[in-house]
Amino acid sequence: MKVIFTQDVRGKGKRGEIKELPDGYANFLIKANKAKQANAAAMSELKGQKRAEAKKEAEILAEAKALKEKLESGKYVVELKAKAGEDGRLFGSITTKQIAQALNEQYGLKIDKRKMELAAPIRSMGYVNVPVKLHNEVTSKIRVHIAEK
Repeated sequence: MKVIFTQDVRGKGKRGEIKELPDGYANFLIKANKAKQANAAAMSELKGQKRAEAKKEAEILAEAKALKEKLESGKYVVELKAKAGEDGRLFGSITTKQIAQALNEQYGLKIDKRKMELAAPIRSMGYVNVPVKLHNEVTSKIRVHIAEK
């Protein structure tokens, strides 16, 4: 019996896949709401869902590319102030959380702190480029300026 998986089934198939399975196992999956029979109506519904998902993914990618253009235009420099010693080293560090909050406060841009890829917290004053992964295919940089309080 041909079925369409409505959920991931370990070892058998992923959500949205169409596979031929033995009748008994197919009936078990259908009763457990993990699959449905692959008839003409279900197949057209699946095609519609895939088109909608592709359209949504394209919109997300376009948003990420637009945000990249904004960030790399050069007019977005996040200004942060921190206490520092005489040699320019900070008494503490600047984290991605602080950068995300400052970006939101100063420019109204919301970027999740987990998307910022800082190898280690910033511990010195000056300008730093912070890499940001906006999408699987789109990466950008945020320019951060740390000044003394």
